[in-house]
Amino acid sequence: MSTTTVVILGILGFGLLGIIGYFIMIYNGLISLKENIKKSWANIDVILKQRYDEIPKLISVCESYAQFEKGMLDRLLKARENYVRADGVKEKSKASNQISQALRSVFALAENYPDLKANENFMQLQNRISHLEETLADRREFFNDSVNNYNIRIQQIPDVFVAGMLSYRQEEMFEVAEEERRDVKVNIKLPNFD
Repeated sequence: MSTTTVVILGILGFGLLGIIGYFIMIYNGLISLKENIKKSWANIDVILKQRYDEIPKLISVCESYAQFEKGMLDRLLKARENYVRADGVKEKSKASNQISQALRSVFALAENYPDLKANENFMQLQNRISHLEETLADRREFFNDSVNNYNIRIQQIPDVFVAGMLSYRQEEMFEVAEEERRDVKVNIKLPNFD
């Protein structure tokens, strides 16, 4: 074997190793992004579960004050059940939005019942759920950032080729319900000073 042949084979070998190394680097980056999505969804699921666990306590406190508001509490229980049956990001997102809507109604209910509004248990639960809602909003944002980064990477060259070989598809973001996008109407009645 001549020296030129050895050099050419060496260059081809190093080139092949470089291509394999580059493929591995892209593969590992995509795996990291995909696992980040799973982790961020698991973090959301933890908060949704905590909220799910707090709802029966909230309903128990409210029932004694608002017997005739049973329909509202029933909607909250139904939304809670929908969360348990939900599978995947889209269904869990929808169930979570239903719970958020029902919780707003329950908290608005307190305005009609001064004793409920002043009840220490209700206040603690309201503060706890409000904290969970804020945490959930933060984690939804992180989840959507993770999904966005992943979706961008699997569409960029050269990652698109590796993603195609791995059958990676775009992931769905956690979406806000249409009702929550609408402008909130505030109706403040000021006294007439005439």
